[in-house]
Amino acid sequence: MPHPIHDEKTARQAAMLANRIQKRFKHLHKRFQREGLEIFRLYDWDIPEIRAVVDWYAGHLVIAEYVREQSMDHWLPSMAEAVATTLGIPMDRVHLKKRHAGIRDGRRYERIDRTGEKIRMKERDLSFWINPSDFVDTGLFSDHRNTRAMVRNMAAGTRFLNLYCYTASFTCYAAAGGAAESLSIDRSRSNLDWAEENFILNGTHREKHRLLQADAMDYLKILKQKGQTFSLAVVDPPSYSSAREKDRTFDIRRDHPELITRVIQVMEKGSTIFFSTNHQGFEPCMERFRSETIEEITQKTIPEDYQNKQKRIHRCWRILV
Repeated sequence: MPHPIHDEKTARQAAMLANRIQKRFKHLHKRFQREGLEIFRLYDWDIPEIRAVVDWYAGHLVIAEYVREQSMDHWLPSMAEAVATTLGIPMDRVHLKKRHAGIRDGRRYERIDRTGEKIRMKERDLSFWINPSDFVDTGLFSDHRNTRAMVRNMAAGTRFLNLYCYTASFTCYAAAGGAAESLSIDRSRSNLDWAEENFILNGTHREKHRLLQADAMDYLKILKQKGQTFSLAVVDPPSYSSAREKDRTFDIRRDHPELITRVIQVMEKGSTIFFSTNHQGFEPCMERFRSETIEEITQKTIPEDYQNKQKRIHRCWRILV
């Protein structure tokens, strides 16, 4: 059932957004389709007064509002209807979300629905299960598709470590690139179950490529004690998390030097670490590391559809050990 547009301002914004989306879709869709990219970004707060993000998922739309105190209940449905209409997408394939800027702990990862719906999506020659409805995030961070390609190109013969692995898309890429073995760590059992589904989908050998439920910071100590080492790693931690059972927290701004130190301790000489964060206020404190071993590669890792003059969706460094 169509949502009425309640006021002239909302109607004007909906028309502006639909026009922007139509042009952007025309610019990107056919070319990305040829590249096997079924997920891409169409809009991210490009117009200051339209606080929304719109992502394309092979005929589905995930549309979110960056909410604030002044947000009105009718605003997001009105934007969604305008976008869906201009792209010819039925409303049952439009998935609405709310993003809470400035909330440190929890809201990004909280369950918002229980549909259990998963849709298979392609990224180049690999595929991943996407849940468009149940969480703010859908199961694949498409802004890191360039970084995943870098990992794949370097993976042949490596022992790959994936910390805070989420649904293990980086591991699928490393395995496709010929990694000899891997260890992927996440605290969430449901994320690891999802990762295993992605392994099955991509034919990733589940004996060579292990999934482990653990706290990454703690388990790095165990890996060091065991003398286990790796030759390629991806470290993409949350901005903030709380391990409630141990009454302590992880804060990317405070804890990243210690985290990187612990990762380096389990890496072979000549190995590579990719370290990334999406914290908008992040300032690196890497003075304890030799400057010649660290290079910020953010511009190389952000795809064109995620380029934004107002903010960087992530920052990324390559660390040589």
